Amino acid sequence: MSPADPPGIPAHTDRARLRLRSLGWALGAGGAALALGLVLGGLEAGLRAGGCGFFYGLLAFHLQRVDPDDSHLQAGLVGAVCGIRSLGSASLEAWPVDQPWPAALARVAPPVMMELLQAWLPLIGAALLLHTLLHTAHLLAPRPHPPS
Repeated sequence: MSPADPPGIPAHTDRARLRLRSLGWALGAGGAALALGLVLGGLEAGLRAGGCGFFYGLLAFHLQRVDPDDSHLQAGLVGAVCGIRSLGSASLEAWPVDQPWPAALARVAPPVMMELLQAWLPLIGAALLLHTLLHTAHLLAPRPHPPS
């Protein structure tokens, strides 16, 4: 038992509880992203979003344990997972080399932006839902502070 463990609770029980909470966060974020992805983009988009949401939930739980007050890190984590999700996206349209770059950009940018939006919205929604539930749970059931 380490000095940080509460008295009377074995370390293996505390670690098992943390594993279950971590899995709960991952399944919650993955399920929310899966549901949003299914609605916004169909089966393939839903499965991709669900997998990324699961990954986000695992990382977000541990980030919350390490530094619960750093919202910049939490937002950066959402951005990183969205970036990972974007790596799996196929190019929608080839760059038209025979056109000047402003016209080519105007032709290629809208479908690419729509695909990124459809890919990122489930992950952003899952992150918002996860953190809303976390803050709501803290409001409804405040934890007792250890005596000083």
